[in-house]
Amino acid sequence: MGILEGKRILVTGVLTDDSLAFGAARLAQEEGAEVALTGFGRGMSLTTRAARKLPTPVEVYELDVTMEEQADQVALELGNRWGGLDGVVHAIGFAPESCLGNGVLVAGWKDVATAVEVSAYSLKVLAAAFAPLLSRAAGGGSIVGFDFDATVAWPGYDWMGVAKAALESLARYLARDLGPNGIRVNLVAAGPISTVAARSIPGFERFESVWDARAPLGWDVRDSGAVARACVALLSDWFPRTTGEIIHVDGGFHAAGA
Repeated sequence: MGILEGKRILVTGVLTDDSLAFGAARLAQEEGAEVALTGFGRGMSLTTRAARKLPTPVEVYELDVTMEEQADQVALELGNRWGGLDGVVHAIGFAPESCLGNGVLVAGWKDVATAVEVSAYSLKVLAAAFAPLLSRAAGGGSIVGFDFDATVAWPGYDWMGVAKAALESLARYLARDLGPNGIRVNLVAAGPISTVAARSIPGFERFESVWDARAPLGWDVRDSGAVARACVALLSDWFPRTTGEIIHVDGGFHAAGA
C-alpha cells in the first residue's frame, strides 16, 4: 500500500516524459494515487502523448493559467468526477526569450509581466480554483510547486529567477491564507535536471558542469527521482504540519560554500 493510496492528485505542466511533473505523476500513481493532468493549446498533444507513458491511463484537462475561467472549469469537472481533491502539483513556468540570457536590463515590462504571470501568479490561480476541493481532503489538502532556489542570481536565469522569487513569496502568503482550511502549500527547490524546459535556458550547461562537484551528496542532472519523491512525500499525510516551506532537493548544493 503506497503513501498516496486513495488520494486524488492533479498534476500540471507535463509536456514530455523527462519533465519533473511527469516524474511526480508517475510516482504518485505508483504510490496509489488517482492522477489527472492538465495541458493547453498546442501543448495538449504533447501532454496527451506523455500521459500514455504513465502506468495507468489518465484524463487530460485543458487549462491555460492565463485564463482563470479555465481553472474554474477544471475544478468543476474534477468536483463532479471525484467530489474532492487531495493534492495539486504546480509545475508551470515560462519566460519570453528576452527574459533569459540577456541580463535584466533588456526585457520590457510586457515580457516580464508574462514571465511573472505564468511562472508565479499561476500558483494563486490554481490555489483559488482548487481550494474548495482541497478543503474536503480527509488528511488535509496539499499544493506542491517546483522551484529553483531564488536566493541568489544565477547565470542566464535573469527574469525567470525574479519570477521564482515571487513564487517563493507567494507560496508563503498562500500557506498563511489557506492554512485555516487545512491546505498546505510547499515548494520543492530542485537542482538542475536536464529537461526540455531547462535546456532552453541559455548557459544551462554551466550548471551541469559544476553542480555535481559542489553538491555534498553529488548530483546527476539526468535523474529526477529524488525530486519526485520529495513532491510525493509532501502530497502525502507524512507532513501534516508543514506549510510555507521550501524543501531543497539539490544534493546539498545550496548549503555549500566555494
